[in-house]
Amino acid sequence: MRHINFRFVLKTVGLACIMESGFLFLAIVIAFLYREEDLMPLIYTTLFMLGVGLVGWLSGFRTRLARLSRREGMLIVTLIWVVLSSIGMLPFWLGGYVGSISDAFFETMSGYTTTGATIFPSVEHLPHGILFWRSLLQWQGGIGIVVFTLALLPVITGDRGASTIYNAETTGIMHDRFLPRISTVSKRLALVYVVMTTLLFFLLWIGPMNSFDAVCHALTCISTGGYSTKDSSVAYYNSAYVEYVLSAFMFIASLSLTLIYFCFVGKPTKLLRDEEFRWYSILVLAAILITSLWLWAHWQNDSVEETIRTALFQVTSLISTTGYLTSDITQWQPFFWVIMLLLMFICGCSGSTSGGLKVSRFMVLVKNLRNEFKKRIHPNAVVPVKANGIVIPGALVSQVLAFFFAYLGLICVGVLLLTFDGIPFIESISASVSATGNVGPALGSLRSNFAEISPFSKWVLSFLMLAGRLEIFTVLSILRPAFWKE
Repeated sequence: MRHINFRFVLKTVGLACIMESGFLFLAIVIAFLYREEDLMPLIYTTLFMLGVGLVGWLSGFRTRLARLSRREGMLIVTLIWVVLSSIGMLPFWLGGYVGSISDAFFETMSGYTTTGATIFPSVEHLPHGILFWRSLLQWQGGIGIVVFTLALLPVITGDRGASTIYNAETTGIMHDRFLPRISTVSKRLALVYVVMTTLLFFLLWIGPMNSFDAVCHALTCISTGGYSTKDSSVAYYNSAYVEYVLSAFMFIASLSLTLIYFCFVGKPTKLLRDEEFRWYSILVLAAILITSLWLWAHWQNDSVEETIRTALFQVTSLISTTGYLTSDITQWQPFFWVIMLLLMFICGCSGSTSGGLKVSRFMVLVKNLRNEFKKRIHPNAVVPVKANGIVIPGALVSQVLAFFFAYLGLICVGVLLLTFDGIPFIESISASVSATGNVGPALGSLRSNFAEISPFSKWVLSFLMLAGRLEIFTVLSILRPAFWKE
């Protein structure tokens, strides 16, 4: 096993920082247009981000790699998220909008990982530049800062290295639907992402939202992030039109971007024939039906349309890991809390912007369990696990099982640490599931914000967000001593 080429790692992370300074410049433009006090903190952060990026880039300027190792790919991806969160938090801290570094890092990591959990009891007092930056954090995290980097990475190392980083960052077990070069893939995915964001902006703008709110909600919906410019989230608008539009786009955003691309180029049958899509659609429809019936039985003051709309919005919001709210779901009975936690656990499709276990893995787990029952009856039968009519190798099934137990284990460790810090059990479970799945909302006192928890718990949840966003093994592998041994 060869040495890790740290110069190349720094060079790639530096490239991401340089690109990030360009996104920060967009927030500067917003702050300048509104003439608010957040202009200078954003300028200072942009200059610092650009400086760090240039130092990293120049430190490995002449470095070339024939082949990027898996270790280097995992290290690059993790460092990009940690470094950008560490610098991207500066506007919150320098502007005095948060009380501590812990708060600033939590808010920024929650943004980049599209979790959407916030430490702000109220966001409506924040200046427009900061609100836009929060939304932009999620939009970048949704497509993956790494995917943007991949569009330029072939200039550095070629597609073989780009593929290693792509595999370290992408989600699920079925993200290999594209066969072209990885740089081409990243550009196509970015194009789909931008087109969907633009379309959603116009649809929201012609409704009750002003242009600024429409931009911010388009950014946070397509990324399945969930940050809002209003304290009461989407409920502020009290608009059936907004709820239906956002529900549709939350569902679309939780589908594989590669399959959405095929729909864009006139091949919708690839989506319709995809087994994961069919499982996901059935799961969403079943959850909407169950929730609608429960709401109708307990909240008979609402009309049938309002009941179905509430169920539609909250189910798609939770399972897509967006986390918008139109109702105080903590006031609903514990039965729905169980439904909520299950949706937050399974979440969207592989290759999408949503977090969680992913439907593809859930599908493999269910099929593997079904096959075990068959083998109990027919011990000599050979019953392979299939997806889309293709046999899934036993090694991949083992990986899914390993991921499932690692995912559960991480949630349990999170619950243990949060309860150790004095957070009640129900809140600890919901917060741990929410952070690991990059969902956002939690139960009890954490239903609206995480301002009151201790710095220790904020760092625990920040780690869960990062590990969940990068598919757990990427982060946990780096923490193992064997990773650093040559």
